[in-house]
Amino acid sequence: MTGPVIRIVAAVVLDDRNHVLVVRKRGTTAFMQPGGKLEPGETPVQALHREIREELGVGVVEASVIPLGHHDAAAANEPGHRVAADLFRVRLDGPPRPAAEIAEMAWVDPHAPGDIELAPLTLDPVLEFARVS
Repeated sequence: MTGPVIRIVAAVVLDDRNHVLVVRKRGTTAFMQPGGKLEPGETPVQALHREIREELGVGVVEASVIPLGHHDAAAANEPGHRVAADLFRVRLDGPPRPAAEIAEMAWVDPHAPGDIELAPLTLDPVLEFARVS
């Protein structure tokens, strides 16, 4: 991996059609998984719960958290940086809505995402995971 590394957690949320939830932060163009940077002393799962609550205004169903491994990709919003992401499949405890720094959200068909700009981490491995789920 080259360039500065940003350690993050990211949630893979699928709806009943197997579409993937993506969000776009204010001032950016790429849609990505909900989640974000770990705070000092946080475990990845703790950061996941905090970030989902902050960004989507809902909680994560604790029993639904499934680790999907560690993945590295180019950072979508910080040129020259990379993300080191712990991915988790989760179910939400209510309907998500954009909150905090989230400008908008969308549900993307992993087989036909359309012309929406997606972050590298979302393009691969998240959409690949959703295609086989």
